[in-house]
Amino acid sequence: MRPVIFIAAIALLAMAPARAQPLVDPSKVAPEFREAAEKRRAEQIRQRECALKADLDKVLPRDRTDYLNHCLDAIAAKQ
Repeated sequence: MRPVIFIAAIALLAMAPARAQPLVDPSKVAPEFREAAEKRRAEQIRQRECALKADLDKVLPRDRTDYLNHCLDAIAAKQ
């Protein structure tokens, strides 16, 4: 039993940490997909702004989805 725990511990330590999805860089995308990449980047920036706002307002995890949806709708209404 002890070797199994040891192997499991090593496997957990060897795993790479999970990273957030990076921002899309339209300049590194094929020209035919550049417009879609620009739209995706703009959406990612809006989502990050709302997430930062939620962090600053100290929104509880259970209320975060509603807060983010409301924030994204408010940004879309402004544009």
